[in-house]
Amino acid sequence: MSAAVQQAPTPFAPTESQLAVAYSVCRSITRAAAKNFYYAFLALPRPKRQALCAVYAFMRRCDDIADDESLPLYDRRLKLAAWLDSFHRAHEGCPSDEPVLMALTDAQRRYNIRVGLLDQLAYGTAMDIEGNPGEDESLRAAAPHELSVHYRTFDDLYQYCYRVASVVGLVCIHVFGYRDPAAEPLAERLGLAFQLTNIIRDVKEDAAMGRVYLPLEDLERFGIPLSAFSSGFDAALFRPLLAMEADRAREYYRAGEDLIPLMEEDSQPALWVLMTIYRRLLEKIVLRGYDVFGEKVSLTTREKLGILAKGFLKRLS
Repeated sequence: MSAAVQQAPTPFAPTESQLAVAYSVCRSITRAAAKNFYYAFLALPRPKRQALCAVYAFMRRCDDIADDESLPLYDRRLKLAAWLDSFHRAHEGCPSDEPVLMALTDAQRRYNIRVGLLDQLAYGTAMDIEGNPGEDESLRAAAPHELSVHYRTFDDLYQYCYRVASVVGLVCIHVFGYRDPAAEPLAERLGLAFQLTNIIRDVKEDAAMGRVYLPLEDLERFGIPLSAFSSGFDAALFRPLLAMEADRAREYYRAGEDLIPLMEEDSQPALWVLMTIYRRLLEKIVLRGYDVFGEKVSLTTREKLGILAKGFLKRLS
């Protein structure tokens, strides 16, 4: 048979049992690693919950590659690029026995998640291991753990938050279901609120990895030198700056109130649970006087289950 009349190979289609195993693997990854997201996912119908577990597992793998300190930065970049290429090949119908990719490609097709959004998730994690347009190269450290300010202005930080958090919001609303395009900018803003909360909470942890996400312009405004991140952390010194960042986060959380009613009804409780968990986390930080330099601030399992129970009541009402 000539090449001109050869049929294109049939795209790989996993069996139901293979997909069941793949989604089970993703659910286990999410349950073990997603300390906040997993509780919100539980308020979703099973197919949507499975899809978001697949997305989270894919994102978790990207994060793990970017944060693997056993590898030089160059090798991490190569490994991340190879992982993304594997996703593209699976999406194009090439056979894959990787359960995360098997589940992700199924979820992507079911919920019409744009491939470009999933690419952005991977690119966002890569921003911690390579230069990016918003970053001032003069601020980067030469050594892996040498402290450096990653972003000069809040606008620069916004671009990072968009890739690592706002894009997550955009992917989630594809699974949640929406028709009004106004949902998209609201999801972007809510994602930013989540990421700002994480940045406030993780100042000490990030500094231990050589990363300062608080913008240089904000540090200068409040008179906080870079040395303050490696000299025991004076909570009183950082309090005014972190309070300002918390005010920014609160402003972005308001987008969530407008976003919830734009989601399909069976997804609204899950979004409410997720937003409430993160808002409570920010409130806990405020109650501690913005002292995030001791034990890591988090909600207890009991607190999260209480929020989830209220979410289920919303779903049943």
